[in-house]
Amino acid sequence: MFSLTPTDEQQMLIDTVRRYATEAVRPAAHDADERGAFPGRLVQTGWELGILPGSIPESLGGFADEYSAVTGALAYEELAYGDVSLALRLMTPALVAVPLLLAGTDAQRARMMEQFLGETPPPVTAALLEPAISFDPLRPATTATRDDEGCYVLNGKKASVPLAEGAASILVYAADAETGQAQGFFVEGGTPGLTVGPREKLMGLRALPAYSLMLENVRVDPGQRLGGEAGIDFGLILAHSRVGLAALAVGVMRGALDYAVNYAKEREQFGAPIATRQAIAFMLAECAIEIDAARLMAWEAAWALDQGHDARRAAYLAKEYAAKAALMVTDAAVQTLGGHGYIREHPVERWLRDARGFAAIEGLAIV
Repeated sequence: MFSLTPTDEQQMLIDTVRRYATEAVRPAAHDADERGAFPGRLVQTGWELGILPGSIPESLGGFADEYSAVTGALAYEELAYGDVSLALRLMTPALVAVPLLLAGTDAQRARMMEQFLGETPPPVTAALLEPAISFDPLRPATTATRDDEGCYVLNGKKASVPLAEGAASILVYAADAETGQAQGFFVEGGTPGLTVGPREKLMGLRALPAYSLMLENVRVDPGQRLGGEAGIDFGLILAHSRVGLAALAVGVMRGALDYAVNYAKEREQFGAPIATRQAIAFMLAECAIEIDAARLMAWEAAWALDQGHDARRAAYLAKEYAAKAALMVTDAAVQTLGGHGYIREHPVERWLRDARGFAAIEGLAIV
């Protein structure tokens, strides 16, 4: 049975990230959504909290005794309480660091891990999503084919790649032509055949710079394959990603419910706060139930990953449940505010737009 009590170190992390999210991120989120980006100083302040370096084991230069998906899920929930675009922006380097921890060779870790321990976020990202209706992350349409010299040749299109413009390295997931299974390949920025498209205009997550990516006969050395010749178990990496997305969705829900409850207590109609109206009170109570359920599913899946159990099913269910619950909760927050909920000066409409994206942003987070 897994424990629901954070350790002293985890509680310290929760408190620190919560202060940052509440005092620094939330006040800046509206302007960031309007302008399409968060101020660089705010991202730098978030990086200095050491969330990612604090997840890297001491044996690799980090500060953690061991890597923990539970700790990551706790931090991600608090970040998303501030703003999910900022959370995804800040933790984009984890899209490379965590797969390295889980599946990288010793040589790859020795060569690449140090960049995640620096004073500024490294310019790296990962590309999984593809512009296809029937996209299957386990069997992407992007292909990796061996040429006569033993190198891998990548061809395909990617979508919603965070911070792709100016990235020094991109972890591209492609189907090995021999097995059809998804594998990871490190592609350096500026490699011939690699083209970063224009920034995508998204319904939500508007403060997260995301781009399309084209790969036309992009050649990478065998040593750039994540996990080396043995390759990776991409299902495990995907499970870690889905737990991360579930935790982010919980954070968005929490923020929306807190705002709606406070509004309902202050807004009066017919001489009484609308929170006393049964329809409003019951709707907000249902939201609280959904949040707790989604959180417990995310935590249990994260715990199973930390214990070395096969948590693919648990991670998938946690992500799917959280994605649907996020839509329900954020929509309820808009309803609670009535006509004011449709006005951009209130954050609930932004949270509803952001929540809609959880069904479509596979691979944009990982714990």
